[in-house]
Amino acid sequence: MIATVLLSLFQSLGEGEVLNLAEIWEAGGFMMWPLATALGVGLLIIFWKLVVLFMKASANNKALSAVDAMVGGGELDGALAVCNESDAPAAQVLEAGLSRHTEGPDRATQAIENAGAIQVAGLEQGLVWLATLSNVAPLLGFLGTVLGMIAAFQAIEVAGDVEATLVAGGIKEALVTTASGLAIAIPINIFHNFFITKIDGMVISMEESAQKLIDALHQKAAA
Repeated sequence: MIATVLLSLFQSLGEGEVLNLAEIWEAGGFMMWPLATALGVGLLIIFWKLVVLFMKASANNKALSAVDAMVGGGELDGALAVCNESDAPAAQVLEAGLSRHTEGPDRATQAIENAGAIQVAGLEQGLVWLATLSNVAPLLGFLGTVLGMIAAFQAIEVAGDVEATLVAGGIKEALVTTASGLAIAIPINIFHNFFITKIDGMVISMEESAQKLIDALHQKAAA
């Protein structure tokens, strides 16, 4: 019976009866509201992270280029001045070490590690929400699937007969909510992984510059 209903639905799509957004919304039932909320929140976070990460990546590259050159030339005070004038995450990390370079390499290293942990946490802000949404959206879709199937079998129970037209609405709701949940989760998950990769690249750049600074401090202490 269910196979017959599914076949009739796919045949209607094959004949060109493609659902528009309004029809998809109506077919999905009330579960489309939490799915739409998940989509809206996900899009807001994605847009926010795109803007923030690309701005910080640009600021990082500029700060690291200037600081690396000065540290390589032994101009630690000049490097500190550059860091003080920049709000880039890398500048904040290196500033923590440079401001304590007179206290010895070990104190500077500890300060860099502490500042680095804080800056990485800031860069990763919002990612837990994307991960949550990418997991919850399919579950909401599957919940809609279960509710749609319940509605379909209730229609059979009330009618006392098995007809495709009686259960088509419930089956369509089940399919639409499942597809909607997956359609929302897939791009959110892609952007989540993209942001993680972007942040990892920024962290590696900061670690490389921090290591150059620590090496310079050890050389200065040994001199």
